[in-house]
Amino acid sequence: MSHLEEIKVQCPYCGEAIDVLVDDSVPHQNYIEDCQVCCRPITFDVTVEPEGEVTVLVFNENQ
Repeated sequence: MSHLEEIKVQCPYCGEAIDVLVDDSVPHQNYIEDCQVCCRPITFDVTVEPEGEVTVLVFNENQ
């Protein structure tokens, strides 16, 4: 069963708001995905709290 949640984040490079799918069945994730607008690599740090709240932090490759 899929546990994907759509989250809106701001690209740390171009500043555009983009929608990303986050798997909320995994408590902590860290991965890289390219921006849908400028194609630069964004580092995602995703935390899912026990009550289900999803927090997504995004960084450029120099942070």
